[in-house]
Amino acid sequence: MARRHNHYEAAFEAWLREQRCPYLAIDESRRSLFGTGESLKNLDFVVSPGRGLNWLVDVKGRRFPSGNGGQYWKNWSTEDELQSLIRWEAHFGSSFQGLLVFAYLIVADRSPVPVDALFRWKDQIYAFVGIRLDHYLSGARQLSPRWNTVTLPTAHFRHLARPVSEVFAARPPAIRVPVISAHAAGWNPTVATTLRVD
Repeated sequence: MARRHNHYEAAFEAWLREQRCPYLAIDESRRSLFGTGESLKNLDFVVSPGRGLNWLVDVKGRRFPSGNGGQYWKNWSTEDELQSLIRWEAHFGSSFQGLLVFAYLIVADRSPVPVDALFRWKDQIYAFVGIRLDHYLSGARQLSPRWNTVTLPTAHFRHLARPVSEVFAARPPAIRVPVISAHAAGWNPTVATTLRVD
């Protein structure tokens, strides 16, 4: 296992090992430079479940619920993280798909996944929920201009997100159609991505 100071990423890596799912852990403490001099946030993992599709994973740690008001399903990300993932997906090619994995630390009596999908690690309980990058982009809205964050409305997120075990077990879609990233309300990604037709 890679040495990780982020317990959410460390828990996800422990889950991957328990599932015997092939993966590469990436040193995300440094940014990568493309030949153009462009600086990108590194991925957290490249995961290859062996079903013809490889996943470029960015892990997002959140509490479930989070904040003083007990908010569930927090799913914000930064514009930089999304743009970097879009660029990595384009760089790796058609057999790689960007995936946001929300690693939820369960701190109350509700869970975003079935009980048998929860993962206990170091006396904590985690739930791993994945959403494809193109799905996230389809409805992302600006959350904070100051912090350059975006989010997906809760109902939309709950409709599209799945337990990561289900995401990794799914067959890849047969058709890939190039499109421009959806222009979300108040947030317009500038890099082309792909839409998979299921």
